[in-house]
Amino acid sequence: MRAAVYSSYGPPEVVRILEVEKPALGQNDILIRVHATTLCPADWRYRKADPSLSRLFSGLFRPTKIRILGMEFAGTVEAAGQSVTRFRTGDQVFGAMGFQKMGAHAEYLSVSENSLVAVKPTNMTFEEAAGVLYGGLSALHFLRKAETRLGQRVLIYGASGSVGIFAVQLAKHFGAHVTGVCSTKNLDLVKSLGADEVIDYTKDDFSKSGRIYDIVLDSVGKSGYSRSLRSLKRGGCYVRVGGSGRLSSIVGSILAGTWISLTGAARFIGGVTQGGREAQAFLKDLIEAGKIRTVIDRCYSLDQIVEAHRYVEAGHKIGNVIILV
Repeated sequence: MRAAVYSSYGPPEVVRILEVEKPALGQNDILIRVHATTLCPADWRYRKADPSLSRLFSGLFRPTKIRILGMEFAGTVEAAGQSVTRFRTGDQVFGAMGFQKMGAHAEYLSVSENSLVAVKPTNMTFEEAAGVLYGGLSALHFLRKAETRLGQRVLIYGASGSVGIFAVQLAKHFGAHVTGVCSTKNLDLVKSLGADEVIDYTKDDFSKSGRIYDIVLDSVGKSGYSRSLRSLKRGGCYVRVGGSGRLSSIVGSILAGTWISLTGAARFIGGVTQGGREAQAFLKDLIEAGKIRTVIDRCYSLDQIVEAHRYVEAGHKIGNVIILV
């Protein structure tokens, strides 16, 4: 099968399309022919070894444990192991791989039937379904931890990113009054997702508007602690999803979050996204009910993977970048 493989850390050009062996099929596994996958920030960070902590998962000096990137996927079940009961050949599915496995930037993928995989939403294309879980599970996990509910005022910083687009829609679903922060060109998009108000960060500083929020969710790690706290009611929730991933940033975030919580200024929420099959089913139900959707920025073929890496690493993508396999 063809796959996007990287054998050294570095710029986008280290990724090459090669012929590799089709993954083995265990008795509890399904073999998926991948139709679409995404290229998200985790992919270029692993490829670049930025942060260096990613080497613990991929390989200390060069990629040895993970050589094919790609976290999200949508495709068709090509074969099923003899013990599989949840799926059958021909099923159209969508799912996500963990940070320690990946492998979706390939023509075929083998996953356990008990992993994060399900029959895809009936009202979505493969391209749309591929872009659900990375952003959707992150937004759902953190909004639930913040106990988002009816009548709250929620600010989403980075509202047009892969996490932000779902955070806006889910916060509205939970009954909140949502303000989205994004750039000028994305204001209409964020409004169309259900935001009650939008702020153009290139023109206005959200922290100087005088508005106070119950929750500030920073989906890109750029809102700033002092600005966010200035806009939060005392005891409100400051949720920080994004960040550089560097050790200094992680330690700094932990220390700042601990201080914020100890002083009672706000409840700091961060850490790693957790979401299993229940969360996936929750998102699928909302999608099929027409209450949430994905947003696709650009589509690239597998042969254009280097160009896709270059674009996503630049940091200006809207929603999802799709790789058509």
